[in-house]
Amino acid sequence: MIPVFRPSYGQEEFDAVREVMSSGWVGLGPKTREFEEKFQAYLGSGYASALNSGTAALHLAMLMADIKGREVITTPMTFVSTNHAILYSGGIPVFADIEPDTCNIDADCVEKLITKKTRAIVVVHYGGHACRMDKIMRLARKHKLLVIEDCAHAAGGEFKGKKLGTFGDFACFSFHAVKNLATGEGGMLVCRRKADYQHATRLRWLGISKDTWSRETKVKYSWYYFVEEVGWKAHLNDIPSAIGIVQLRRLDQTNAARRERAERYGRELADLDWMTLPVVQPNTAPAWHNYVIKTEHRDGLNAWLAQRGIATGVHYIPNNHYPMYKRCKGKTPVCEKVWATLLTLPLFPDLTADEQSQVIAEIRAYGRDKGLNA
Repeated sequence: MIPVFRPSYGQEEFDAVREVMSSGWVGLGPKTREFEEKFQAYLGSGYASALNSGTAALHLAMLMADIKGREVITTPMTFVSTNHAILYSGGIPVFADIEPDTCNIDADCVEKLITKKTRAIVVVHYGGHACRMDKIMRLARKHKLLVIEDCAHAAGGEFKGKKLGTFGDFACFSFHAVKNLATGEGGMLVCRRKADYQHATRLRWLGISKDTWSRETKVKYSWYYFVEEVGWKAHLNDIPSAIGIVQLRRLDQTNAARRERAERYGRELADLDWMTLPVVQPNTAPAWHNYVIKTEHRDGLNAWLAQRGIATGVHYIPNNHYPMYKRCKGKTPVCEKVWATLLTLPLFPDLTADEQSQVIAEIRAYGRDKGLNA
């Protein structure tokens, strides 16, 4: 079976894990701090706090944004973590519609939903394609709102020459096994303000003022620490951090491999008028986390490919279809129409030319069999 996603690991990642395992220090420690420093240097701004998941990053961002009892304008076209984090934190999701071409949140719709109850805007860079951050940030400044970037798909992507994750007040990255930078599990919260970073670093370790590594390095494992507030057990540790350091070093290279495969799909499927291919908006450099086509023949094509050893996916069922969001405000007619056509094709850095040729050939074969091809 050709999978939809596959992490790209090599000897460097294996050696990095072996080094940590041999060191005797596998918890939150020096590799985690090194990963944080290198990640924030890669972005070029902000303060990075490494966490055990992208969901944890979203949760802490919502807590620090103080959304309890306030409305948060968000998108239904995302993995459910984005909006669960709003509920975790006592916020009220308000759904904006999406752009039909990018599946990103529609900034014009966001503007119409802002009220006195609004506290924040959440943007998800769907598939690694940048949202319209210029308009989103103008709206946020005008109405004194916070912006939380969900960059789960977006590591390495850019908008107008700036890395995604450097626009909002908070940026949340996922390092899950299928992501562009994959550590198995893990995430990163990037804060614009140092005070927010310091707060997040306490919250990720149960509200404790000094983590174990700090006590080891500064006072040779002093037993003393102080618990300043109720926090969570949400920090990363040195094993996935070591993998992350290597993956970060390779990120531009693996994203380039994704782009090459995306461009090949674009060239070799462009003549099929029964599907719509992803578009790259001006002034953007997508991270190409996934390659999502739109077709009225989604379910048939999905079954055809599966029978021939090719996995596909649907990203996503709109979150406002789930029972916990049924009462949330916001009409999303574009999303309702678009999501029923979405199909994610295999895309990952180590997808071979032969594998991609097989995917393309079987898509074309389906079209011939159904009499769809021009």
